[in-house]
Amino acid sequence: MNNLINETSPYLLQHAHNPVNWYAWKPEAFERAKAENKPILVSIGYSTCHWCHVMERESFENEETAAMMNAHFINIKVDREERPDVDQIYMEACQIISGGGGWPLNCFLTPDGRPFFAGTYYPPQEAHGRPSWRQVLHNMSNAFQNKHDIVEHQANQMMDIIKNSDKNYIKPPITNHLSPINVTASGAWQEGSAFTQDLLDNIFYSLRQRFDSVEGGFGGAPKFPGTMCIQYLLEYYFYTKNPEALAHAELSLTKMIQGGIYDQIGGGFARYATDREWLIPHFEKMLYDNALLINELCDAFKMTKKDIYRETIEETLTFIEREMTASATQAPQPPKGECLSSPPLGVGGLVSGGLGFYSAYDADSEGVEGKFYVWDKAEIEEVLGEDAPLFCAFYDVTEEGNWEEKNILWRHKSYEEFADLMKISVDFLKKKIKESSDKLFKIRDLRIKPGLDDKILLSWNAMMISAYARAYEALGNEHYLDVAVKNLDFILKNFKKDNDKGLYHTYKNGIKQYDAFLEDYALLIEALTDVYSISFNQKYLYLASEYTDYVIEHFFDKEDNLFYFTSESQKDIPLRKKDLYDNATPSANSTMAKNLMRLGIIFDNDMYKTLSMNMLRSVLEVIERYPSSFAKWASGVLSAVKPPYEIAIVGKDAFERASEVNSLFLPNKIVMASVEEDEKLPLLRGRQVADDTYIYVCQNYTCQLPVKTVGEMKKMIVEF
Repeated sequence: MNNLINETSPYLLQHAHNPVNWYAWKPEAFERAKAENKPILVSIGYSTCHWCHVMERESFENEETAAMMNAHFINIKVDREERPDVDQIYMEACQIISGGGGWPLNCFLTPDGRPFFAGTYYPPQEAHGRPSWRQVLHNMSNAFQNKHDIVEHQANQMMDIIKNSDKNYIKPPITNHLSPINVTASGAWQEGSAFTQDLLDNIFYSLRQRFDSVEGGFGGAPKFPGTMCIQYLLEYYFYTKNPEALAHAELSLTKMIQGGIYDQIGGGFARYATDREWLIPHFEKMLYDNALLINELCDAFKMTKKDIYRETIEETLTFIEREMTASATQAPQPPKGECLSSPPLGVGGLVSGGLGFYSAYDADSEGVEGKFYVWDKAEIEEVLGEDAPLFCAFYDVTEEGNWEEKNILWRHKSYEEFADLMKISVDFLKKKIKESSDKLFKIRDLRIKPGLDDKILLSWNAMMISAYARAYEALGNEHYLDVAVKNLDFILKNFKKDNDKGLYHTYKNGIKQYDAFLEDYALLIEALTDVYSISFNQKYLYLASEYTDYVIEHFFDKEDNLFYFTSESQKDIPLRKKDLYDNATPSANSTMAKNLMRLGIIFDNDMYKTLSMNMLRSVLEVIERYPSSFAKWASGVLSAVKPPYEIAIVGKDAFERASEVNSLFLPNKIVMASVEEDEKLPLLRGRQVADDTYIYVCQNYTCQLPVKTVGEMKKMIVEF
C-alpha cells in the first residue's frame, strides 16, 4: 500500500500513485522495518527537482522495479523541504561515500535509521559509468542479508563520522558559561580578540579571489546568486569605501537582472544559471532565492538609487503576489471527515488575518524543462507585429535561438546602451518594451504552467516577510508594509502549537505538522525584528525575545556555544546536527548570532550579546578561510568589528523620521521610534520629547547629543 495519499507535500503526492509501497518519514515505517528486519530505502527530493521527476518516471513508476523495492525494502519518501533535518544527515552520508551529493538522494539504512550506503540518481539501465537502479537494489539487499557484519560496521562508522563532522569547524569556547563582555573602542573583544579591521579585509580579499570580473558573481558555471556574499560586499564598502567591493556587487546584481536567470516578462529569479553568463537558468523558481535577492536589491537601491534595482524589486514582488501568494480564491480544503477550525480563504476574509507564501515553481511543464518560458522568433513576430524587430533586437531573439533552438529572453545591453545604439530615448525604449512584454505575458499565461509547490514553510515565509520589510524601507510603498504585517500575523497564528510555546515547520490545507527547526525560529525572530523596524509595533519585539529564549532553552549546546538544528524533544532522527554553512539559504546559527546581537542591544541583554560573540568566535577561523560558505557569518563579524548604530527617534513625527532613516543604506542599524519616551526599552528610556521630534544616535555604549533632522544625523555618522 502506498501511504503518501494522505500527505500534504506536493512532492510526496507526486509519488502517491507509484506502485512502490511508499511511507512518509513516520514511526510506522521504522516499526515495520524492525519487525520484519528489513533495510530501509529513504529517497529524498523536492517537488521542483528535475532529476527527481526523471527517476520517478524511469524507476518508481515501473511495476517490476517497484515489486523489487517492495519485496526487499521498507521504502520511505522524504520531501527535503519538509524535513531538512533528515536530508542534512543522509546528504552528509552520501558525500562521505561518493564525494558528492544532490537530489534525488537515495540512502540505504539499517532498521533503526543508520546509513550504510547512499547515492543520487541511478538510471534504469547501466549507463555513463553508473550502475542501474535494479543493480543497486540487488547489491544493497544482498549486503544486508548476507554481509550483515560489514553493513553494521559501515553504519556505525558512518554515524561516528557524521556525529563528529561539526567539530572540524568549531573552535572550543573560552568558557562554557555566559558572562558579560568587555569591548574596546572599536567594539572588539579585549582578550586577544581577532575581531579587527584586518579580519574584515582578509574576508574581502578571499572573496575577491573568486570574482568573475566580466560576468559578475563568483566562480564559473553553474553559477548561483551568492546573495550573502554580495551583502558582505555592500556592507564592507559602506565602512571602507573600497570601490572594488561596490563595483562587484553592482556588476553581479546587474548581470543577473539582465540575464536569463531573471524572468524578463514575468518577474522573479530562477534558482541558478547553468552557464557563466547567467543566460541559461535552471528554470525552477524558489521563494527563498527571490527573498534574498530582494534584500540585496533593496540595499543596492538605497546606496545607488538606480532605476534598474527599483524596477526589479517591484517586478519581483509583483510575481510573488501573482504566483506565489495564497489568494482569496484558493481556499484550503479540510482533510476527509474534518472541518477547518478557521474560515477558508475567500470566506469571511483572509485565513487568520494573513495569506502565506508558497514554496516554489517547477522547472518543467508538460515534462519539458523551461518550456513555459522560452520562445520561437516566429511566435513573437506574430504577436507583436511591427514592434517585433525592436523587441527581438533588445532581447537577442534569433531564428536559430540561443538555447536548444529556442530563445531565452535576456538583455545583452542595458536600456541606456541599447537606446544610444538605436538613437532613441530611454523612456521611449522602456515604453515599447513594456507594451510588448505585456502582450507576450498574456500569451504565455495561456500555456500550461509549471507545477506549483503550494506548501507554506515557516522559514521561507519569514525570509519573504523580511524582504517585504526591506522593500518598504527602500521604496516607501505602504502596500509592502501591509503585506509584511499580514503575512507575519498569519504565520504567528497558524504555525503555533496548542500545548506549548513551540511552532510547526509546515502548513497546508489547514494542516500544520513537523516540529519547527532552528532555521524556522531564527528566521522568524529576524522577521519579527525587521517588521518592528518598519511598523514600530512593540509586540513583535517582545515576541522575538520570547522565541529567542525558547531557542536557547531547547536548542543550545553549551559544549560548543552553538545551536542544534533540532530541539532536544525531537526523537525521530538518529542524531542531532548543527547547521553552520551559509549555502542557498543562511545557516540557522549565523542568523541566530545576528539576532542575539541585535536583540541584545535593543533589550540591553548582556547574555544575548555575549552568546552572539561566543558563537562568532567558535567559527571565526573558517569564516576567514572560507567566507563564500560562511557569508552571513562574515556579516556578523563585520557587526562585531563595526558595532551597529543605535538610532532612537522620539516625538510627534517619530515614525516619519524613522522612514527617512530606514531609506538610507546603513548596515546593521537598529532603529526604534516612539511618539513618547518608553521606560521599558533602554534605547527609548528617558528621551526628551516636548513638542518636537528628536533623533538620538548611539554606538558602542556612547550617545551623542540629539538632533532634529535626518541630515544632521547623517553628519554624525562618519561613514556618510
